[in-house]
Amino acid sequence: MTTRDSAQRPHTAPQGRSWLDRYFSITGRGSTPARELRGGLTTFMAMAYIIVLNPVILGGATDVNGDHLDPAQLTTMTALSAGLVTIMMGIVGRAPIACAAALGVMAVVAYQAAPVMTWPEAMGLVVWQGVIIIAMVVTGVRTAVMNALPRDLKIAIGVGIGLFVALIGLTNAGFVSKGEGGSLLQLGGAGDGGHLLGWPILIFVIGLTLAGVLLVRGIPGAIFYGIVGATALAVIVHHAFGLDTAQWGGGAPELPDSPIAVPDFGLLFQVDLFGAWTTAGPTTAGVILFTLVLAGFFDAVGTILAIGAKAGLTDVDGGMPRVNQILVTDGTGAVVGGLTSSSATLVFVESTAGVGEGARTGLSSVVTGGLFLTAIVFAPVFSIVPAEAASVAMVLVGVLMMTHVRDIDWTDMGVAVPAFLTIAMMPFAYDIAGGIGVGIIAHTVLRTAQGRTRDVGPLMWVLTAVFLFDFSMHAFGL
Repeated sequence: MTTRDSAQRPHTAPQGRSWLDRYFSITGRGSTPARELRGGLTTFMAMAYIIVLNPVILGGATDVNGDHLDPAQLTTMTALSAGLVTIMMGIVGRAPIACAAALGVMAVVAYQAAPVMTWPEAMGLVVWQGVIIIAMVVTGVRTAVMNALPRDLKIAIGVGIGLFVALIGLTNAGFVSKGEGGSLLQLGGAGDGGHLLGWPILIFVIGLTLAGVLLVRGIPGAIFYGIVGATALAVIVHHAFGLDTAQWGGGAPELPDSPIAVPDFGLLFQVDLFGAWTTAGPTTAGVILFTLVLAGFFDAVGTILAIGAKAGLTDVDGGMPRVNQILVTDGTGAVVGGLTSSSATLVFVESTAGVGEGARTGLSSVVTGGLFLTAIVFAPVFSIVPAEAASVAMVLVGVLMMTHVRDIDWTDMGVAVPAFLTIAMMPFAYDIAGGIGVGIIAHTVLRTAQGRTRDVGPLMWVLTAVFLFDFSMHAFGL
């Protein structure tokens, strides 16, 4: 994948630019500092829920000794790692990509690793995950994998992630939920009988409508204003009608008694790099590490490609500027996440919310990272934004990312079937890496069936074998 920077961009920067403009190529990428600021704010608001969600998931699980991680400490560590790694992404990768505790990796740590080892040992495996990913970047393996993916499959990955993000948004808002009476999904929240009930869902609908109207009118900051408007209305409604906090999907929009909370850094460096291999055994620890690497690797690949395409940073072959720096930062994020016990801090797909607001450079990531660091102290203020408001950005980002589906060659079934499976499996299976794996396998099989084996490429055969092994390993309980 190419590493050329703003020379690929259609905009030519004028002379006399500020050092900030020159460093981040703000003018060269057709942006402005105001857009980067707005994009960074929007990205933060779209992903701030992770500050609350990560402590809920990791804090709710127990390790092999029955120990819990302290939620207050997890809140501090989640914001700290997200802030540091996102700022690093902005300065080193110079891309509008934010990082935070990855949901897929988080689930593996909480429900696969912790039950068979201690928390420090589980976080030690997360550190090794990052080391392996960095090694793959340094040796060129990770970049080679990104280059090996066919153009149409790269587009499909971005579209699939868009649907995945939209589904998360709809679910977090309570607009759809797990089905009752045999259906997989249903309209409305759990227990609502397939109906849209309650003020929180109305807040989401109003916020989505506001942002949508502003978007079609071409108003800059449409998504951001939708989130702010929905949050303000949520605060008013919650206090005016005395709503139960349980009615809100991801934290009630309550005004805090104090805007400041004392941070707790007790989990910092509580990591055991080698204990997992003894406690869980080399085979079990190896399988868990393989799962962590695979999930983090392909989640990040798909997310980076999707964000790059949405931001207009990719070339005709899907290449992205400074991709090696971006990938190294992503791997470093896993190491940082392990050292802070907040799980791997990887690229976050909600970054597309900021891109939708015009973010094109690393300056927006510096803004987002700074807000995460601020959240360490001002966590009560940021917790005001309910999931129903943040979900506005996620749904509209899904709309924006879906537009790229027109660039797929649907007339060639060897392209159409893998592309469709990739797009469909991400939301349907709730798994980005799994969707990529199914698409890769389908591409290899169908191109071979068409007699076009040379179009597959050696590395695609290797990736096909890796995913077949991964799927089989879980299928047969290995």
